[in-house]
Amino acid sequence: MTKPKIALIIGSTRKTRFADIPAQWMLAQAQQRDDMTVELVDLRDFDLPLFDEMASNLWMPSSDARAVAWQKKIAEFDGYIFVVAEYNRSITGALKNALDQAYVDWNRKPMTAIAYGAAGGTRALEHLRTIAVELQMAPTRNAVHLGMGDFFKVHPGMGGSGKMADVEANLLPSAKASLDDLVWWANALKAARG
Repeated sequence: MTKPKIALIIGSTRKTRFADIPAQWMLAQAQQRDDMTVELVDLRDFDLPLFDEMASNLWMPSSDARAVAWQKKIAEFDGYIFVVAEYNRSITGALKNALDQAYVDWNRKPMTAIAYGAAGGTRALEHLRTIAVELQMAPTRNAVHLGMGDFFKVHPGMGGSGKMADVEANLLPSAKASLDDLVWWANALKAARG
């Protein structure tokens, strides 16, 4: 069986986003492994409209070419790592819109995340896991959480260094567990889909 192909999806599109720093760190963790291939997928690169279809592509094909291009991209992967910013106890509007633009393309594939915010992005990730269940994804147990103390040490706009290496020791065990889970589920579900 070929190695699972994983998308690392940056879920924030703001010009001033912090997401690139944890995304690049998580990408490096995934690229060090020989049991998956990983590709960075940035929502900024997709000009997604606000969801305005008659229904999701579970029920009928999408009419907007931008949504169809997004669906085709998402369909390429066997699993997903989301970079989750917590905005007011939930995920970003941009990520929710991107999730809603597809349905069948997410089905029967695992997801994990690297989340950040006041409580390590926990509340946002719990929302994402609930959405993932409805999209018939398999959320993994483990995820990486960058809590407020570490977030302030790293976030350049808040006096931090901009270097994940400064907090890496706190994150490596959860990154390994998350990626181990993701690969196991990606292989199992890939075989089952086949």
